[in-house]
Amino acid sequence: MGPALLLVLLVLLVAYANGANDNMKGVATLYGSGAASFPRALAWGTATTLAGSLTAMYACSSLLLTFTGRETIPGAWAGTPQLIVPVAAGTAATVILATALSLPVSTTHALLGGLLGAGLVLTGGEVRFLLLGKLFLLPLLFSPIAALLLTSVALRVMAWASRRRTPCICIGENAAVLAGPEVAASGRGGVWMCEIPARGEVRLRSRSDFPHFLSAGAVSFARGLNDTPKIAALLLVSHAFGLSGGMLLIGLAMAAGALLHSRRVAQTMGKGITAMSSGQGCVANLVTSALVIAASRFGLPVSTTHVSCGALFGLGIVTRSGRRALMARIALAWAITVPLSAGVAALAAWMILPGSR
Repeated sequence: MGPALLLVLLVLLVAYANGANDNMKGVATLYGSGAASFPRALAWGTATTLAGSLTAMYACSSLLLTFTGRETIPGAWAGTPQLIVPVAAGTAATVILATALSLPVSTTHALLGGLLGAGLVLTGGEVRFLLLGKLFLLPLLFSPIAALLLTSVALRVMAWASRRRTPCICIGENAAVLAGPEVAASGRGGVWMCEIPARGEVRLRSRSDFPHFLSAGAVSFARGLNDTPKIAALLLVSHAFGLSGGMLLIGLAMAAGALLHSRRVAQTMGKGITAMSSGQGCVANLVTSALVIAASRFGLPVSTTHVSCGALFGLGIVTRSGRRALMARIALAWAITVPLSAGVAALAAWMILPGSR
């Protein structure tokens, strides 16, 4: 098998693994809140992600240069199959393992680790660490914190706005209750109690789940917009595909991974991290999509995983229904992603390209 063919196959495996691990992150709130069944959420997430992938052909080419290694790996190795094959191997192995363990991890982080590990082996340690940190680590570390804080604030503001504190009025034995549509009232005889919406609860005025579906589609679209150029950058090194053809192929491979192997991570994201209502899920999605689309527009390699999970963490903290043990397990998986991918990529570079040592 030639290096070019091996590169294409490995990069398509990365795209497939990305679809399996990342696809449901956009529509996890639909599934988790009960607004949609798993098949319906899967179909909507896959379609809107593919739309984002196709849009990336025209809107996000600035991410391509970053992930070929030309800005971070000095010398003749940058942008070559000898570098990209180990990078793809490390990335694919890491994301596939995480998917098997039902853990949502960042493909961007895995790519970062792959570039780091393969670059260290090929260049003898001459990786531009400061530039690597500026381009990758700062946006990746910033994104989950920003998502958590923004979601916490947005939930509190929207919960306050949607709350109606209409008093209950008791009239003798046949108590008459004056209450707004958002307040439930119950009682017996002349003693009545008004139920204020739960902490962090957001009431959607729409009688349908259309706003929630729209916000989930926006997240999936943003994911396709942000992730496709990162993976397509690896594919273009083979010179077998042009920009449009490469991004289309990556988008299709991501869709295939989503349709066939996304249920495990969907369970973790939708049902595991925190309980949620449709309104709360809608708020988390709006924060996620805004952050990821802005990052894609300015060429910042944020992780959709970190942003969407950060939003769900914020939701769980505000409502006090977050499962902290699972949050800690996910955070640990994030911490391991870079060194694991770097280790696999370094080993692949050492084994597959012994002449480069």
